[in-house]
Order: sequence, then structure tokens, then C-alpha cells
Amino acid sequence: MISWHCFPAEIRLAVLEVLLQDGCSLADFATVSREWQTIIERHNFSRIKLTSSHVADFGSMVHRNRSLVRYIWLCLELQEYNCTECEPQDPESWGLSNAENALITTAIQDLFSALSVWEPDSSLLLDISVYSPSDSEHWFKYLTFEPDVASDMCGRDQHAKQSMLVKATDHHHGWIAGSRNSIPTSAAIDKVFEEIMGGGPFDDEEQEGQWWQQLPLVPAVTGVLLRQQTRRRWKPAALAHPWREWLDVQQQWTDQSLRLLFESLSSDRLRRLVLFENFDQTYPASYMNLGCDPVRIPSSSVSRAVANASLTLEHLSASFIVEASHFFDARELSWKWPNLTWLALTSRLLVPQERPTELDDMLRAAAAAAMKMPNLETMEIWNGEKGLAMLFRYQRAERGQPAVITWRGTWELTLRPLVIQAWDSVALRHRGQGHVIVKELLDAGACVKSHGDAIRHLKLSRPVIRPVSLRQIQMEHIIREGVQS
Repeated sequence: MISWHCFPAEIRLAVLEVLLQDGCSLADFATVSREWQTIIERHNFSRIKLTSSHVADFGSMVHRNRSLVRYIWLCLELQEYNCTECEPQDPESWGLSNAENALITTAIQDLFSALSVWEPDSSLLLDISVYSPSDSEHWFKYLTFEPDVASDMCGRDQHAKQSMLVKATDHHHGWIAGSRNSIPTSAAIDKVFEEIMGGGPFDDEEQEGQWWQQLPLVPAVTGVLLRQQTRRRWKPAALAHPWREWLDVQQQWTDQSLRLLFESLSSDRLRRLVLFENFDQTYPASYMNLGCDPVRIPSSSVSRAVANASLTLEHLSASFIVEASHFFDARELSWKWPNLTWLALTSRLLVPQERPTELDDMLRAAAAAAMKMPNLETMEIWNGEKGLAMLFRYQRAERGQPAVITWRGTWELTLRPLVIQAWDSVALRHRGQGHVIVKELLDAGACVKSHGDAIRHLKLSRPVIRPVSLRQIQMEHIIREGVQS
């Protein structure tokens, strides 16, 4: 029999590559050879799923291979619940339990303690998710819970998972043959959007703030993900995970906390910030009796705080939580963005035949800000919801070529002379030779059924949301509406 080591190295590695892509357990194969052990350990330890039961031992588990870890998914599973609890009416049962809040704080404390002794080495992404397995068993059968993956991996093995959901019939929760025929009640929505640490384990906000402050520093962590699949709400004062409140008074308090949060982010150490306030256009109907507005209007104070925080950034994307016109109106004459290369913002002024004068003013204000961004490569202002999508993009000229101004959307966007003149000045400031305007009217067959579809059709230059989150938004809409694709 031919010895394994007699095979050429490229064949040995080709066999290993097949095993890596197969998704099977690789631990036993690490004993085949030192060569395989090195590669398999690099693969196995690069991405770690960490549950609350293993956090305390995490440091010792990866001690020898900590330099291989590039992604940690802290997956915090809450208690399961039945139909008597999926839309609670008793205020005493609202919110996370003391045990659930304690589970979250203990896991974060233990993980930060373990990571505090890690030396910075390349990149380390921390992804924190909170959910209950019961969330997808009642009103919200389209919810999925999965790790963050690269865009080229999105969709793998997902069709089978989703096909199990779309056949659901559950009259009590408004589902018939995989199609939702009634919207969730406000109590059901509140259940999955419960506030983390809203009723404990701390006695008051001051004590909770002191707890966050005493957490050890973790300089090895270079990025934090708080993805849309976590419906439970982090308080803005604690973490950058914004959400919508259904009552105006509550929204005012939330926006005030968000403003303070973003003001605290003005730091030379923060380089890239991506904010995405997800929304469901059907939810407000469940709160109409409480005076809920059908559309969330971004706060000008939050937009101003984000604008100020952006002065030291290299990349900023703020979708739906910021209004572009407020962002640019906040600019002070002394402001400069010396490091910014990419800026992406949303604006509700980008709608057909709505307020052309205000839109012109916003685009001119954007050009005035771009004049203070010496390294700007791309600015994108966009909007998307059911039935509409529009993108305005400025791309810096390359090697003496003209700058490119693009509009792409579901209707024709008219750029008036003063707007064109303003952006021509930007192109000259960036040493370009004038500009060209590219007009792309989306095909009549382009179906925009959600803001997720809009993002896909607009083809923004960089992701404004994690690829797996974008796919979840699109799949949630497909399943809610009972549409197969």
C-alpha cells in the first residue's frame, strides 16, 4: 500500500480542501499528519461559536491557539416559551427574567475577562447575539438565527431551512399555508423586542452604567457586530444597537440616549462605523391605537451627533437612523474629514416628485461637505422601501479622468444646474477633469418589495448591512407574504 506521505503535496491538500468544504467534523483528521493538523486547527479555531455554558472555560479552551481566532460568535440563548407567553398581557410577565439577564451579564463579564489578556494580533471580530428558540415557533415563523458569514457563503444550505418554514399553517398566530394573513399583536411584537437588562439584574441605571465601566478592556477586539437578527434591544447607553420605539415620548428618550452614545464615539481609535436601523413597514399598524406614526422620522439631534462622530472616521454608513439632510445641515464651517474615504447615508427626500427644492438643497449641502473631505473616494445617498429605490453616487476621478455621478432608481431623478455645478466644483477640488453623469433607470421588472430588495437593486459600492442580515430581511419578506422565488 502506498504511504500517505508518498502522495504529492498538492493531492494531499486537495483532499483536505474537499473535507474543509464538506462541513463534517475535522477533529479526527488532524491526526493524519502534522501538515493537516496545522491547517485543520487554523480552520477550526478561526471561527468560534461560544454559548453561555462554555464562556467560563473559553480562555483555557483556546489558550494554545488563540492567535488563530478571527471571529467569536457569542450566542446567548434565552429560555423557551409556550403559547401562553408568546403575547403576554400581564405586565408582571413583561421583559426578560432575572435569570436571563444574569445569563447575559455573566457571559459578557466572563468573555471580556478572558479576552482582556489577549494581545492585539491582526483582526478579531466579536459578534453578540441574543434569542430564544421559541421566537420562530409562534408569530414570527420567518426568523432565523445564524452566524455571520461572508457574502459568497450566503445562501448555502438555507433553502432547505426556509422551506420548512414556508409551509406552516398556524391559525392562532395568523399563518395559513406559509402565508401570514394577519399582523402580530403589539404584545407579540413587544415579546421578541424585549429590552435587555430592562428589569435587572441592576437596581438602577447608575448601577448598570458602573457595571459596563468596570468591564476589562479588550484591545484584541477590532470589530463588534450587533446584527438585526437579535430582536431583543440593547439600551443605547450601553451598546450601539438602535431601535424604534412605538410611542413618541419613548422615542424621544431613546433618541436622547442615542445622541449621547454617538457623541461618545468621537475617538481617534474608531475607524469604521456601520449603522443600520432595520424596520418592518407592517409593525406600526399594531400600534395605531397608541398614536404610532406609520413612518419613523430620524431625529436631527442623532444625525448631528453621528456627523460629529464621523470627523475622524475612514468609513461611515448610517442607514435610516440618520437623515442625510440633517447630517449635512449640522456641518460647522471649521469641520474637516481628513480620513473619510466612503460615506453612505439615507434620505427620505429621495422619493418621486416630493420636495424638489429640499432635495436640491440637500445635494448641494452634501457637495459642500465633500469639499472638506480631501480623501473622499465615494459618497452615496440612497433610499429604499416597498415600491421605491433611489441612489445618488459621487465617485472620485482616477488618474485625471472625470468624476462619475450616478443616479440609479425606480424613477428618473432630475439633477438641476445648481446641483451639477456644486458637484463639478467637488470634482475639480479632487483634481478630476470635470464629471460625467450616469443615469440608470431600473428595469420595470425590478421588484422592490422591501428595503432589502432596494439595497440589492441599487448595488451600493460597499455593504451597508452584513450580507447575512440582508438575506434575512429579504427572506423574511418572502416568507411573510407567502411568495416563492
